[in-house]
Amino acid sequence: MIHTERLTRHFVSKKETIEAVKGVDIDVAAGELVAFLGPNGAGKSTTLRMLTTLLPPTSGKAWVAGASITTEPALVRSRIGYIGQGDGAGHGFRVMDELVTQGRFYGMNASDSHTRAKELTKTLDLTSLEKRRVSTLSGGQRRRLDIALGLMHRPGLLFLDEPSTGMDPHNRANLWEHIDALRDRQETTIVLTTHYLEEADFHAERVLVIDHGEIIANDTAANLKATLAGDRIAVTVDGSDLAAASAVVATRGSDLTTSNGSREVTIAGRFDQGTRMLPWLLRELDHVGVDVRAADVRVPTLDDVFLSLTGRSLREESEVAV
Repeated sequence: MIHTERLTRHFVSKKETIEAVKGVDIDVAAGELVAFLGPNGAGKSTTLRMLTTLLPPTSGKAWVAGASITTEPALVRSRIGYIGQGDGAGHGFRVMDELVTQGRFYGMNASDSHTRAKELTKTLDLTSLEKRRVSTLSGGQRRRLDIALGLMHRPGLLFLDEPSTGMDPHNRANLWEHIDALRDRQETTIVLTTHYLEEADFHAERVLVIDHGEIIANDTAANLKATLAGDRIAVTVDGSDLAAASAVVATRGSDLTTSNGSREVTIAGRFDQGTRMLPWLLRELDHVGVDVRAADVRVPTLDDVFLSLTGRSLREESEVAV
């Protein structure tokens, strides 16, 4: 559904050339849900704008939904759905009118457009809102309407740019229920950008991380966390048992650290599959006579991955931006 070759975008500001995107290569297969992560200014939004034909590339090539973004931009637009960060519907218009009009813009006749609008209002739980003006809808209802607008012409590829930003947890969960249901029914390919890392972790089949205009990671969330961050186990023991406990932890763990209390010491290390390793570790410590006072397993997040890759916290940067 998406294939790029050295896709690049430069901007000129005050006679200085800014390399926003530096030759990225991206492949997205049909039916995938791929999360595109990166801090503000990393090139994420610029890449998305090029893929949706809103911004021409400086160099490189890309094919989206089987069409070239440079030589066939109209064809690309006819085959994709794009839900941006702002509301897509006119505030003074009714929900059903907006959907039918959207279908007409894509060349559907009045009857087909109305039928398709009815399908989507049912699928996205908007049926009771069809005669309501957009200005009277809640934030969650507007986002579901935005998705309906993007799906009117049955695109095979859907771009979701920060789809749940500003929503409360209940509305976010509700929105994702609808997105997941749409994927199950229509096998839609989705490219997602989000500042909510747990969304990417839970829903995406693959994660792309971009920083300083370059793709620096491309894998499943599970593989990225296991390879770049790793589970951390911390055990607290009596200070007199430090040497014996450290020796046991070191047999399977790496990157060991210790922190001293008044009488106790905590030893932490990185382990593969920490939740499975903990029972073994506790048995081994007991076998050598070490009394464990406390134990904890910390499973890494995608923010830990980003921290490992860049030395910066993506979550903290996102919170500052918001």
